[in-house]
Amino acid sequence: MRLTTKGRYAVTAMLDLALHAGSGPISLADISSRQEISLSYLEQLFAKLRRNDLVSSVRGPGGGYRLSRESSRIFVAQIIDAVNESVNVTSCNGLGGCQDGEICLTHNLWSDLSEQIHYFLSGISLGSLVERSEVRDVSERQDQKEKDVGLLMGKEHNISDNVPDGILDNIPLKSTMG
Repeated sequence: MRLTTKGRYAVTAMLDLALHAGSGPISLADISSRQEISLSYLEQLFAKLRRNDLVSSVRGPGGGYRLSRESSRIFVAQIIDAVNESVNVTSCNGLGGCQDGEICLTHNLWSDLSEQIHYFLSGISLGSLVERSEVRDVSERQDQKEKDVGLLMGKEHNISDNVPDGILDNIPLKSTMG
């Protein structure tokens, strides 16, 4: 089956968006971090997804992307089609010039298989994927990893952020210098 990175990444990013839909608009930087997909590549994909009315953008602080409709009404095949990807298992990309410019002996078999794969993906919604426990488990692992990395990078607040002003001013600090 010839489904390129473009189609895989688009489906992955849309599933990430669906899994985090309850958190408001999701930035492409967050998706990039969780899914390890280049931010510039996501920008290209989301331009196509927006043109095909699968996502909508929210500008300004706290902005990002949202699904344009319920996840149960967005299907994997629509995502793949939106990014100009095809699911094609023929060696000629469905053009029919597989053998010296003519169709080969098994062209129609592989063409039928391509149609069946597209039909199969047309029946799988983002909502049905979100409901799968193994998908949620992976998402939770990715979220925890992102949170852990944020802590290591100092993106979380310091313990002193929770202490009223002035309280820590009179506490002597232990010197580590001899």
